[in-house]
Amino acid sequence: MYIAQGIEMLEITTQVMGGKDTIYPTLLWDEHAAVLVDTGFPGLLSTFKEALKEAHVPWEKLRTLIITHQDLDHIGCLPALLADEDLELTVLAHEIEQPYIQGERMLLKHTPEALAAAAAMIPAHVPEEWRRAFLSVLAHPPKGKVDQTLVDGEKLPFAGGITVIHTPGHSPGHLSLYHHDSRTLIAADALTVQDGELQGPTPSATPDMELALSSLNKFSEYEIDTVICYHGGLYRGDANRRIAELAEGKGKL
Repeated sequence: MYIAQGIEMLEITTQVMGGKDTIYPTLLWDEHAAVLVDTGFPGLLSTFKEALKEAHVPWEKLRTLIITHQDLDHIGCLPALLADEDLELTVLAHEIEQPYIQGERMLLKHTPEALAAAAAMIPAHVPEEWRRAFLSVLAHPPKGKVDQTLVDGEKLPFAGGITVIHTPGHSPGHLSLYHHDSRTLIAADALTVQDGELQGPTPSATPDMELALSSLNKFSEYEIDTVICYHGGLYRGDANRRIAELAEGKGKL
């Protein structure tokens, strides 16, 4: 979905254990290069190629990947993107997330207890081969080298300029981004959209909810017309007011 010049919200739907899940990565571009924010689940390389084609951005123009945090649905396609012979990519992430993305440490949400819980939640109708494949990915998650680390407040030149916002809570090195020209907040998993309403991060997937809500206060520094949430998609409305409510613990979380 076209947001403004230089920024597009991608809508990526995929099969996940017998059901469907839709995620909303962000594509940024200018006359020189394109940037993809997060890489979705494993196996989506061809889907991303089609999404860039629909956005009228040449695949070969993709030069940078920004990984907002270590979760599987954000790093899943990273190895395939890095292996694509048509691309020369630079990967950016927060330094706290770097060793997890690179496979030097097990993902924080992939503890033995978490894996056992995931196995127990797989529906009975899911074929055994799908079940084994899913659990194998959880136990051996994708990985890829992070070339540069980002810090809170850092300005990046992409698509007219974006600012890096460190928003820990959902994960320790979680990043959000602000695109200045369109006044768009790329919230990643710091916020979600549910039934058209802006909400906080998903509690069951957020180890430190108190910190995650406190991190939302950082968004008050920016005038926000549009919010892109990785889960739920687009929100347009009185975003600054709604985010302030969520940071104070008001409304549904």
